[in-house]
Amino acid sequence: MKQVLFTGSGAALVTPMHRDGSINFSALKQLLDVQIENGTNAVIICGTTGEAPTLSDEEHLEAVGFAVECAAHRVPVIAGTGSNDTRHAIAMSRRARALGADGLLVVTPYYNKTSQTGLLRHFTAIADAAGLPMIVYNVPARTGVNIEPETYLALSRHPLIVAAKEASGDIAAAARTAALCGDALTLYSGNDDCIVPMLSLGAKGVISVLANLAPRAVRALCDAYFAGDVRESLRLQLFYLPLIRALFSDVSPVPVKTALEMTGFPAGPCRLPLAPMAEDKRRALAEQMTACGIPVRKEAV
Repeated sequence: MKQVLFTGSGAALVTPMHRDGSINFSALKQLLDVQIENGTNAVIICGTTGEAPTLSDEEHLEAVGFAVECAAHRVPVIAGTGSNDTRHAIAMSRRARALGADGLLVVTPYYNKTSQTGLLRHFTAIADAAGLPMIVYNVPARTGVNIEPETYLALSRHPLIVAAKEASGDIAAAARTAALCGDALTLYSGNDDCIVPMLSLGAKGVISVLANLAPRAVRALCDAYFAGDVRESLRLQLFYLPLIRALFSDVSPVPVKTALEMTGFPAGPCRLPLAPMAEDKRRALAEQMTACGIPVRKEAV
């Protein structure tokens, strides 16, 4: 069986920013500490939720190195290093390894896209060059390309392609992937509304947006399932479902950064082209946070 990078809740961290749009490293440290203190099993830095598309390479790598330093081996740090340019992904992956990242999260090529053969060659080239355990990231709603189960099987034969963040929402395809790959490929839910269904197919956990806001709850959901208390795991999944929907009522990570701000945490704004939430969506988000027992500052609504 291949290395399992983590089991349970992996938080897809936001990148806190100052009002001028620069990275707020003090807030990032605070966020990392809160995650670890509340049981998060791994942190993912500079992924989609971390606004990687609008970070310069220098900012991106500074954030990775900072997260590694702050985590101090308490939990694995997984660095987003994907690109639609294979050479760029290789360069970023090598530098993340040099900075001490424990693993890589590499998204499928976006915009220019590719074939299934191209996906196999793309991920294989990165894994060969980077020398770190890799999680391939399938999110066709954002990238326009989908990893087929048979392609997952071919990828799973590479010793460093160890896992998949599956965010297609296609549970039937995920089931086929699990059947084909078995222990050769660890699955993680890439959608907070599908954690229990994915765990039921043998997934080892989730890479979660919700965990930014409710780290203890996401950890508890996973722990309950692994302890055999499926009823409690399902209860938590359904309890948080309205909040999860609110966290994706606008382009992520706009809602989760807005929610963190509402609690008093200085997540800051998103960079353009992401725009602030409409007031009706903000109010609905605040209502769901309150319903889940997450305090909302009165002046934030």
